Amino acid sequence: MSDLTPHAARNRAAWDAYADEYQRRHGPQLEASGGDAWGMWQVPEAELQVLGEVAGRDVLELASGAARWSIGLARRGARCTALDLSPRQIELARETVAAAGVDVALVEASAEAVPLPDASFDVVFTDHGAFTFADPLLVMAQCARLLRPGGLLAFSTVTPIADLVWPLDAVDPTQCFVRDYFDLRSGDDDAMVGFQLPYGAWIRLFGQHGFVIEDLIELRPPAGATSSYRSAAATQWARRWPIEHIWKARLA
Repeated sequence: MSDLTPHAARNRAAWDAYADEYQRRHGPQLEASGGDAWGMWQVPEAELQVLGEVAGRDVLELASGAARWSIGLARRGARCTALDLSPRQIELARETVAAAGVDVALVEASAEAVPLPDASFDVVFTDHGAFTFADPLLVMAQCARLLRPGGLLAFSTVTPIADLVWPLDAVDPTQCFVRDYFDLRSGDDDAMVGFQLPYGAWIRLFGQHGFVIEDLIELRPPAGATSSYRSAAATQWARRWPIEHIWKARLA
């Protein structure tokens, strides 16, 4: 893969090295949810209804990992394409798709430069993927290009609220501000480069690319929930303040 941005090249290498451990650690939880569930605590899409009816629609999953989301949506009748930056994740996705016996097209590429035609999709989405580990300024432009008029964009990320109180080298969030709100654009934890924007910058970015925001869903773990992604302490924190949320927007 050529012409990657420096952070994309770094994240690609990091995800290649981490892919197998990631699937060992989190795969069972993702598998148990059936694939189409959101975030660190796997809140079911059937409950949230973010994507709505997908049967007969062209759906692109960015930063798909093992493509479990795409598998779940393909079972509901969607025509799915799953894209990931990491060659190893694509290899693992090929295995899970084959085992599921569904039709999902797999693409190895950066969400910052998607090698697919304009106006190819009715839905573009990502669950803690492309808008976290790729530059949102570049990814948003790609989503606007790839969607048909009236198409849906949905993605989950860590909230700016959580990032404000979460030191880059810490396992759990604190209850004190430790980062500058106006300087949230990128974070570097010595392994991967992550991205975040303040709320106002997110809203302006949607508008710059012709999106109308339909919803901002602040996810709260159900009482008694556990997660392979977060500790019990972080889960309790997320019961009080939102660690993750889902943006939902429509291309005008």
